[in-house]
Amino acid sequence: MTEVAFHFNAPDKVGYACRLLRKAVGSGATVVVTGQAALLGELDAALWTFTALDFLPHCREPGAPAAVLAASPVVLTETPRAAPHHQVLVNLGQALPDGFETFERLIEVVTADEDDRQRARQRWKHYASRGYNIVRHDLGAEVQ
Repeated sequence: MTEVAFHFNAPDKVGYACRLLRKAVGSGATVVVTGQAALLGELDAALWTFTALDFLPHCREPGAPAAVLAASPVVLTETPRAAPHHQVLVNLGQALPDGFETFERLIEVVTADEDDRQRARQRWKHYASRGYNIVRHDLGAEVQ
């Protein structure tokens, strides 16, 4: 069964996702990131520039050749079910990610924005009603 974790109170989704992806790739994980196209575009640009010392190999789907998708440790896509690997899924979007149950782990990134929190609560209820164990990480508490 998919492990589900909510990372609440992220100061901003793109910046937090960059740090999360750096850590995940550094540990050898393959990650699929999903969300709205505009947000994935912001993340794509940020992954090239978020630090002068790091480069996180990644690609966008659709658009990348199949060989590049398969070799990339990070895939950005609006349709995670079709992703080439299913180890970790990071949801930056507000909807329930299609095919999340095919991944080993799901990480939901949630900001302090009230609308984002409300939609996250709906997703939490969905996972809980289906028997998923949910882990809660309060990022605001970690900063203090």
